[in-house]
Amino acid sequence: MQKTAAWPLAGIYAALIIYASLYPFEGWRSQGVDWTAFLVAPWPRYWTGFDVLSNVLGYAPLGFVVALALQRSAPALPAVSVTLAIGSLLALAMESLQLFLPARVPSNLDWCLNSFGTFMGAGSAWILERFGFLDRWSRFRANWFLPDAKGSLVLIALWPIALLFPAPVPMGLGQVLERAEDALALRLQETPWLDWLPVREVELQPLLPLYEVLCVSLGQLLPCLLAFSLVRHWHQKAVSWFLLSALGLLFTALSAALTYGPAHAWGWLSAPVQSALVLAALLAWPLMWVKEKTLQVLALVGLVLQLTLLNNASANAYFALTLQNWEQGQFIRFHGLIQWLGWLWPFVLLVYLMRRLSSARPTKMTR
Repeated sequence: MQKTAAWPLAGIYAALIIYASLYPFEGWRSQGVDWTAFLVAPWPRYWTGFDVLSNVLGYAPLGFVVALALQRSAPALPAVSVTLAIGSLLALAMESLQLFLPARVPSNLDWCLNSFGTFMGAGSAWILERFGFLDRWSRFRANWFLPDAKGSLVLIALWPIALLFPAPVPMGLGQVLERAEDALALRLQETPWLDWLPVREVELQPLLPLYEVLCVSLGQLLPCLLAFSLVRHWHQKAVSWFLLSALGLLFTALSAALTYGPAHAWGWLSAPVQSALVLAALLAWPLMWVKEKTLQVLALVGLVLQLTLLNNASANAYFALTLQNWEQGQFIRFHGLIQWLGWLWPFVLLVYLMRRLSSARPTKMTR
């Protein structure tokens, strides 16, 4: 049995599927209809290519990571068959529960497409294992990463996806305090608990340009510090820095393109943001020679500083309009799937770094 990062990835992805399938979690009620009726109903009359593609591709990564995890941790089991059963049962459960949500409509076509996507993902993992590509990945991981790099790799893999959700400051994930306060106040309206909410003496103000540059720099630097703490040699860290920097730029541009249109993909790359990215690069290079624990301490300090700056600042009205357009536009099809990653990724990283630093077990690094 081998340790693998696929199981935590599978758990996270399954949780996101559940969230996406049952959002907005409101108005639960029984319609008095047999929950199996949708299985034998005729195929839906109206569907789009996007619906087919999103249902297939939505479950394909789950099939891939579950099959990969099974091949690593339980090689005696038929990975593709077990994975197909898991994915199909999950999809069936989600479609059945949608019967109790007024905003969702269960569909036998969606269930079949979800199952097919699971099969595609599982089959891809089996083929890669069959022809030895996964063994090459195992050798690559052993040559590049420390043995206990599983959690860090999961966080690094999720970081570009988290960037797809628009942020008031580029790379500035985790600015949630103001929105959380507004949501809580809305929930507590017409209740006596509303008076218990603290009232700010001074309203939050937008970030000063200097602080904005610092937040962008830290946002780009944090995943690099995490990667540097698990990669063995400095030249490998240089490659990691290049890849993470490129991913940060590309996924932020993709978010802007999906929000405003392809013509505005690079509109966020203003002069202050460019200065911040240059600053992040200048800081990253000398940090490639810093020890693992020191890198984790620096990442923790930088993360706390960034979250403090972001959550003591207000998002401007223009960003509120942007977020409203995002939530009502093409991304509404994902039902908030990405926004939780954008909100929670830095806080999960915070907990992870604190746990790593509190561990008494020393970790050796090959130089």
